[in-house]
Order: sequence, then structure tokens, then C-alpha cells
Amino acid sequence: MPKFLSYALAVVTLFVPALAQSAHQHSAVGSVVSGSYMETRTADVYTGQCFANGEVNLIGNEAIMAWHVDRGTWDGVALNGMSVAAVVRAQATLGDPYADPYPARAVVIADDQATAAQAKALVSFAHHMAGRLLDTIVRVERAPVIMEIGANMSGRARMQAGQIATIETRGIGGHDHICGNEVTFYPPLTETTHAMPAVALTDSFQGKGLGETWTIRDKRSAFIGSFDTGATQVAEARR
Repeated sequence: MPKFLSYALAVVTLFVPALAQSAHQHSAVGSVVSGSYMETRTADVYTGQCFANGEVNLIGNEAIMAWHVDRGTWDGVALNGMSVAAVVRAQATLGDPYADPYPARAVVIADDQATAAQAKALVSFAHHMAGRLLDTIVRVERAPVIMEIGANMSGRARMQAGQIATIETRGIGGHDHICGNEVTFYPPLTETTHAMPAVALTDSFQGKGLGETWTIRDKRSAFIGSFDTGATQVAEARR
């Protein structure tokens, strides 16, 4: 088996069971939501083996994840139209099957339009979706969290969490195939019902709590997609 395929399979083997276990553990009545998802990493997620090997152990410890709830409730609290973002700094390149990224530190930004109960439910939901990456939340911020994803998953999307975190993406085109062997090298950091890689035109964290800030542009380091915790629970029950 080619080295890059075995590496990618090892990544999936490492992360998917942990995420599935997290999904199984939170099956309380009144905790089913669906909506849109965005993610950026400080390492390429759509890339070839040569680029991935050049980044691993050097960058990729950081990630921004964001969810917009179209409909549903969590812990019995309605979250229709609410959004939440989480910014993570881990101990190793996220997705590297040969390194331990834990303990990670996280900042969570809850929609400032949320009530106190909704904000608490948003943080609980984000923790559930991100699993161990959000075990150590060092700050919870309240700010406007705006997510816009283009029609037909074209790759155009934007997430703005106040002045704290920003994601802006475009679709991957032919000119993004630098070495000709690109694949979706790392899977998303959370359960999705659909996800596609994209180019992060902007990936920025300018908040406090993680000991660093960053602004990265034009990197093949993003995912856009959708999630449905109800579908995940059904799939788990059938296994």
C-alpha cells in the first residue's frame, strides 16, 4: 500500500472511533440538532504526501471549528438560528496518528444573540462535537457569530466571530493542484454528514487565552459541510 494511503487510513482509524464514542455518550432526549459546519487548520488538509510530510510536527496544532444550527434542541434548549465557534491549540499536528495532541486548550465563542441557557447549551454542544479537543476550555466569549455558506456547497463560505475569529473560503480549483497527487489527507475534526475541502482565503484568530494569534491566507486548510446529530445517533444505533 502506498505510504500516503496508509498514513491517511491511520488518521481515520485514530479519530473516527473517538468521535463515534463521544456521539454515543450524549444521547439524551432533546439533544438533536442539524446545520452547517466550517473548519480551518494551520496545516493543509487537501494536499499531497510531500506537503503533508513537510508540515507535520511543525505546524497544524491549531484549528477553528464553527457550527450554525438550522434547527433543533440541545439539552432541551432550542438553538434554531444560533451559532458557536471553537478555537483550539493542541500539543501536536492535529490528525497526526503518531503524536498525541492532548491536552488541548480551547476558546469557545457563543452567539451573543443567545440567552444564558442557549449559550450554555451551545458550549455543551460544541464540546460534544469536538470531544477531547474541548476538554480544557480556557475562555468562553460572547460575540456575534455569523456563518454564510454559498449555495450548492460551491466552496464559498464565511464565518465571523466578532473580532476574535474569521474564516473565509473558496472552492478548490485546478490551479490548487500543485503536485498532482492531492487528496483529502486529513478528515474533519468532528462528525459531519457531508464535508468538502476548500481553500481558506482567511484563517484568523485574534483572541486571548491560547498564548498566540495568527492570520493565514490562501491555504488548502478548510472544510465546509453539514452535520445532523440525529442521523449520527441512528447510524450508531445500527452498528
